[in-house]
Amino acid sequence: MRPTNVADPEYFHKVVDCQWACPAHTPVPEYIRLIAQGRYDQAYMVNWVSNVFPGVLGRTCDRPCEPACRRGRVEEENAAKPEPVAICRLKRVAADNKNGDSVRAMMPKPLPRNGKRVACVGAGPASLTVARDLAAQGYAVTVFDGEAKAGGFIRSQIPRFRLPETVIDEECGHILDLGVEFRSGQRVESMKALMAEGWDAIFVGCGAPRGRDLDVPGRQEAAADIHIGIDWLASVSFGHVTSVKKRVIVLGGGNTAMDCCRSARRLGADDVKVIVRSGFEEMKASPWEKEDAQHEGIPIVNCHVPKACLLEDGKLVGMSFQIVTPVYDDKGRRTLKPTGETDVVFECDEVLVAIGQENAFPWIEADSGIAFDKWGLPTLDAKTFRSTVANVFFGGDAAFGPKNIITAVAHGHEAAVSIDRFLHGEPVTQRPPPHVNLVSQKMGIHEWSYDNDISNDLRNKVPWAKAEMALASIKIEVELGFDAATAFKEAERCLNCDVQTVFSDRLCIECDACVDICPMDCISFTADGDEADLRTRLKAPATNTEQALYVSAPLKTHRVMVKDEDVCLHCGLCAERCPTGAWDMQKFLLLTTKAGPDCRDRKPSAHKVETTA
Repeated sequence: MRPTNVADPEYFHKVVDCQWACPAHTPVPEYIRLIAQGRYDQAYMVNWVSNVFPGVLGRTCDRPCEPACRRGRVEEENAAKPEPVAICRLKRVAADNKNGDSVRAMMPKPLPRNGKRVACVGAGPASLTVARDLAAQGYAVTVFDGEAKAGGFIRSQIPRFRLPETVIDEECGHILDLGVEFRSGQRVESMKALMAEGWDAIFVGCGAPRGRDLDVPGRQEAAADIHIGIDWLASVSFGHVTSVKKRVIVLGGGNTAMDCCRSARRLGADDVKVIVRSGFEEMKASPWEKEDAQHEGIPIVNCHVPKACLLEDGKLVGMSFQIVTPVYDDKGRRTLKPTGETDVVFECDEVLVAIGQENAFPWIEADSGIAFDKWGLPTLDAKTFRSTVANVFFGGDAAFGPKNIITAVAHGHEAAVSIDRFLHGEPVTQRPPPHVNLVSQKMGIHEWSYDNDISNDLRNKVPWAKAEMALASIKIEVELGFDAATAFKEAERCLNCDVQTVFSDRLCIECDACVDICPMDCISFTADGDEADLRTRLKAPATNTEQALYVSAPLKTHRVMVKDEDVCLHCGLCAERCPTGAWDMQKFLLLTTKAGPDCRDRKPSAHKVETTA
């Protein structure tokens, strides 16, 4: 194999599994160490630079970082239940314990206005991220939204028992305080009219606002008692719906369905069921969302397909379902096959339909120049988020369909870079590299500037409000968050994957001391070969091909050093044991480039602005 190019920013980035998995590439171990030190303000700001909404995401993130966490795969097999670090809940610790005045003082001061005007359609996470990144750089950013307050679906679709409104107000406020103009109650009704206003760039972050409906016999006759889930949640959020009937069925297996069923339980329903077409494990809802619903006594009935709404004297009294089983072909494609069992009837008085969301752009005229694909999604460059109109960009759910908050934030960052480069006359398809730094953590012969004590401590549980209180009100927050002591214990579980094992082949004397001391048997000195061959000849076979091998240049004996990055604990024992310093522990810090001078290739041109798609 060719020697590993550790100068490539992506190599060590991929080794920091949590940061690699985060769409916004938040430097997770960096802020976890700060939390362990009680430096909550700094931990909050590390988050804020990357993910914009630390308090919101600390409660509601889909947590793509946690399944990637190394902790969940390297603990001893006899550990009761190896689990990742509670990354999301630690983010909340930083948000809940920060000093508000200190954080406000650390917020960037916007540069003088540069004469460029940018319109953002919708006040959700993608648009607010664009606004934050560009307003700080001197752009005059105006955000349009039909609602009275900013936040988009963060405010309208996430129930208050999961996300208090005060958190939304605070974090949207940080952005608006940068000089962003928020035109509340102004829903954009025409893209052509918006274009005619002479904006230098337009960003569309209006989400996927249309919920899919149910098409079964009896649906229209029972319309008064059947509601689209996302619309119903918005009505609950804004106080238009304050109660439900006693027997409620929720259709769907995503996070919206989980929010619907838990909200219905709090609004007075005695009998709430979630009924889903797929198998339980195939549900799109996050595992913890399903667990939370079941914890509150809400059953989830899987493999049932809706057949009809049943009415008596014009009133909804139940629904019938066909029982199915999933069958997969040789390509892994799923079809639902009827089992032949008798249809099942569940009694109900009200139905909440949460079977998916669709993009809806009735306000974008067909002759606006913006092209759409056969699924009704805008035709975009996947890297730049640019549409077929040169100065119009999309992001969040409006770009590629419904995802989650952290993905919308990541889209916003990239779109802001595109807009900044476009308005400075630079090609938007060229993306600058991230900022990368490697710093040795050596302090003394056996001392490191980070905690490298490895233990099998189990994941700490987040305390909940008492059930009788939590279920009595739609506004009482269920999860209480970690206290400082528990947060410290949870932060100590982090393996500091960003403190990298860096090898210098010219210093190695091939004594194999590192091989002997490595607790994971992930270091080997062996003859070179191709990757498939090498993976089988290591001290412990490297079976995860998703994670790279660290391969040195040929050593004096013509062997190579090979390290399996997949199971390395980053404990530093190899560097402690090495008599020549061939191994070192170096902290890797990667910050993706945001809008501003760092994302540009040259000084702005006064005349030339790119105008073609």
